[in-house]
Amino acid sequence: MKKNSRNILFKDRIEAARELLEVLPVSEMKKNKWLIIALSRGGFVIANEIAQRTGLELDFLFNEAITAPLNSECEVGRVSETEEIVIHELLIDSFQIQNDYIFGEAKRQYEDKILPQIYSYRKDSTFCTLEGRQVLFVDEGCETGLKMMVGIKSAIERGATAIYTVSPVMPVNIAHTLKQLADDAFSSYEVEDYLLTSSYYDDFEAVTDKKLHEIFDARIVKHKEKNE
Repeated sequence: MKKNSRNILFKDRIEAARELLEVLPVSEMKKNKWLIIALSRGGFVIANEIAQRTGLELDFLFNEAITAPLNSECEVGRVSETEEIVIHELLIDSFQIQNDYIFGEAKRQYEDKILPQIYSYRKDSTFCTLEGRQVLFVDEGCETGLKMMVGIKSAIERGATAIYTVSPVMPVNIAHTLKQLADDAFSSYEVEDYLLTSSYYDDFEAVTDKKLHEIFDARIVKHKEKNE
C-alpha cells in the first residue's frame, strides 16, 4: 500500500485489479476459498479480473444510495439487496432527516431499482450463501465508504466468518474506519485529499449493461458447472 496526496492514475480498471493482486494475500485467499463480491458496476470489472486470476467464486451485492430529501446528489445512506441499511450519521443529524424518510426511501430504492436489477442480471440464479464464508468486497474507489459499510453489514447479518474490503484507491480516513469494521482493508493507494474516483483513472468509461450481463452470464455458467 502506498500513501500519496497527488493525483494517481491507473490506465483502466484492469490495471487497477492487477495492482491490487500485489497487495492482496492471494495465497491465503486461495487456501480459504474467499468469496469475491463487487459493490458497483466498475467494481464488478475489477472483481471479475481478480476472480479470474485467482480461480475464486464471484458475485455482486446490489445496493443503492439513499439521498437527502432536497438534494439528490447528497448520499446520506445505502440499502443493499439483503435489505440492510447504513447511514451517514453526521449528514442525517445536520439535515435533521427523520428515520421514517430513511426507511421509506430505502424501501423505494429496493423495490424500484434493486429488484429490477436482480431480475435482469441474475435471472434464475440467487445471491451466494455467505454463512461460514470469508468474503472480500471490491469497489473501484471509496469516496464515502458507505458501499463498503453496507456490504460489511450485509455479510455480518448473513453469517460470514471473516470480512475484507479492497479498493485500488481510498481516503486515509475511510481506510482507517474500514480496518476497524472489517478484518482488514486493502488498497494500492491511500490518499489524504481524495478527489472523485474517476480522477484516478485514465479510462473510466461507464460499464455498459452488455458488459455487466457478460460477467454475470459467465459467473452463472461457471456456478452451474461447479454444481453438476
